[in-house]
Amino acid sequence: MRRLIRLGLLVLCSLLLLGAAVLYWQWHTRLPQREGQLSLPGLQAPVVVRYDEAGVPHIRADNEADLYRALGYVHAQDRLFQMEIVRRLARGELAEVLGPKLVDTDKLFRTLRIRHHADAVAARLDAQAPAVRGLQAYLDGVNAFQDSHPAPIEFALLGIPKRPFTAADTLSVAGYLAYSFAAAFRTEPALTRIRDQLGPDYLRIFDLAWYPDGVAQGQPAAAAPPGTGQARLTDSEHALLARLSAVSQQAMEHAAVPLYEGSNAWVVSGARSASGKPMLAGDPHIAFGVPAVWYEAHLSMPGFELYGLHQALNPFALVGHNRQFGWSLTMFQNDDVDFIAEKTDAAQPGKVWHGGQWVALESTTETIRVKGAEPVSLTLQRSPHGPIVNAALGPAGGERPIAMWWAMLETENPVLEAFYRLDRADTLDKARAAAALIHAPGLNLVWANAAGDIGWWAAARLPERPAGVDPSFVLDGASGEADKPGFRPFSDNPQEENPARGYIVSANHQPAGPRPIPGYYNLWDRAHRIDAQFASRQGPWDMAAMQALQLDTRTGYGPRVLAPLLPALRRAAAADPRQAALVEQFAAWTGDHPVEAVAPTVFHQFLHDLGHAAMADEIGEEAWQGMRRVRALDHALPRLAADAASPWWDRRDTPARETRDDIVALAWQHSMAHLATTLGDDPARWVWARAHAVEHEHPLGKQQPLDKVFNVGPFPVPGGREVPNNLSGPLAPVPVPVTYGPSTRRVIDFADPASARGANPVGQSGVWGDPHYADQAAAYARGESRQQHLGEDDVARATVSTLTLQPAR
Repeated sequence: MRRLIRLGLLVLCSLLLLGAAVLYWQWHTRLPQREGQLSLPGLQAPVVVRYDEAGVPHIRADNEADLYRALGYVHAQDRLFQMEIVRRLARGELAEVLGPKLVDTDKLFRTLRIRHHADAVAARLDAQAPAVRGLQAYLDGVNAFQDSHPAPIEFALLGIPKRPFTAADTLSVAGYLAYSFAAAFRTEPALTRIRDQLGPDYLRIFDLAWYPDGVAQGQPAAAAPPGTGQARLTDSEHALLARLSAVSQQAMEHAAVPLYEGSNAWVVSGARSASGKPMLAGDPHIAFGVPAVWYEAHLSMPGFELYGLHQALNPFALVGHNRQFGWSLTMFQNDDVDFIAEKTDAAQPGKVWHGGQWVALESTTETIRVKGAEPVSLTLQRSPHGPIVNAALGPAGGERPIAMWWAMLETENPVLEAFYRLDRADTLDKARAAAALIHAPGLNLVWANAAGDIGWWAAARLPERPAGVDPSFVLDGASGEADKPGFRPFSDNPQEENPARGYIVSANHQPAGPRPIPGYYNLWDRAHRIDAQFASRQGPWDMAAMQALQLDTRTGYGPRVLAPLLPALRRAAAADPRQAALVEQFAAWTGDHPVEAVAPTVFHQFLHDLGHAAMADEIGEEAWQGMRRVRALDHALPRLAADAASPWWDRRDTPARETRDDIVALAWQHSMAHLATTLGDDPARWVWARAHAVEHEHPLGKQQPLDKVFNVGPFPVPGGREVPNNLSGPLAPVPVPVTYGPSTRRVIDFADPASARGANPVGQSGVWGDPHYADQAAAYARGESRQQHLGEDDVARATVSTLTLQPAR
């Protein structure tokens, strides 16, 4: 009997070892290959790929087609699942692999017509244009890798079938990028509802005015408020748009695909730098995720070299540099989406009133495949103004059509050509010409070259609108206020070249200019903080000073909100000495957010509770959850705090008439109770490090226990909402989830561009178990950077492994 037991245990151990060996083999065969030789179909000559210590490929080819084909191949072996998931999101195909909970997300993106637009543009591409040839070579490389290697582990877990990547996929992802910039989806429904259901007095706290002198130098001068649009919606129509806003937010959360939030970029001329050459810094603010949004690659061939940051399925760097020039991007934040309430008549079914006549809606039907469920049929409609968004909500969509005018769908937008040219733009004229080709989304291009030039262009196709119309609200489709008679010339866009002050700052703030450009601009406090450092600095700028400014954790926003509330806070805290001490910390607080400080923890909890106590009773809890995620609230809260007579202070759910002091006291006591419950009774332990941490989430990490396998972090971090080191998230209770921040931190001195610095929030590879899956995460959280190797000698010293791609025989 004992022999049988021993034999059984031996067999069991053998099976376990065999299973472990099979699992190891399955895992190991999916890791990227970074040394040796491989055959790549379509190559004209061998391509050498040298990998540095961070897993960044340095690709050397003899010609452009081989260069982009090799880039596609190595990009795919590190990021194939990212490519797959983002194309499925953009094209409305996630439910096919993730199941019924993603049906609403698919409906939304089908309704936006991103896939339809991308397919149409792809069909019109000139196959002989250099940008198109480069794209096709890159996609050939991506597909060559996919065809010759086991699928990533995520494909196996989710049952994702392989299929080729196409130019339409790349253009669809570009459409997603444009969508992620469009704050209108989450803002205009909220503002229109406040106008219609609460009245104009409640709109006063929302800063919708245009400031001709700009805002970067601080508190702008008063300006006349704009018009509000003529369309008035019913309660059911407001509920429809609120649901659309919620679906838009859920789409981002469920898909776990990074959303673009804001950015910093600045450039100084040689006259203000220690080296005598221009210096460039940039840190686009993008939602965190695994893998990181950017893929770094150093490309070189005879006559061309670029160290660039690439998006999934895009061969052309969106930010980059070489020895001659470089650039970074920030979000323009112009409003390029209008919602339009169409006029209908029961006697004219399927038609809307436009241009003095009844016009039939275009209608098509699509089928959404759903994993584990029956397919879903979706009817899409379009009016002369654009797609009807009701379809995204199915039966809840209501009867009155709400159309969406979106610049991305209404302009030529040759974005591939734009970035192909920008990757080669070594002069002001070339960079300006490339910027003019970017129609949507709106981007600020901040650029410099080694010859001594600096420049900034607000790149977007800006529509003309009828006088007095503010697209911050839903527009009336029958009145003509939604019509677009044309577009402004690019020369009218905000821009600067070689300004006399010797520096340019772009921080998503409203630019100066005599003609209003509607938009959802970020708080001016961050821009003011950055601009003030340049305006006040006596000595020249060097790499250390530029990096220190990127890591700065202070603005005047917190003190600006608190200043008018301090008397009320002192009264609210008077009975408790520890609370009174916290209020005095507020009074002395400079707005800094280091990890060891208590003030930012208390401030962010109080700011959330103040907004909730003042507004949730008027707009409802569901609407508040949407409101706390929009930029308009950042502008509203300081204005609310300063206005003791605002109608927001009186609660609608009580018979009494509350004052500002009452709501401040209510919010303060709620904050004290929440912090004690969450962080303990001792306020000295309410440090920012315990309340503010970043965790990089993988799409599969949304499900426990897979979060313990695929997610990276959490890491306590300094910084906060709208400070230069903009590590933040939506307004929320403590612990504050850090959902976005600098997606890189680049600094380039054109006296020595080969010593440029950069950072990746997670790592180069999206392949779980790869050494470069999360090797940069801890250093990033500490604010560290690494050299972006560019010089030949430096690349040779940094090379860890070499992969040679050979033409297929």
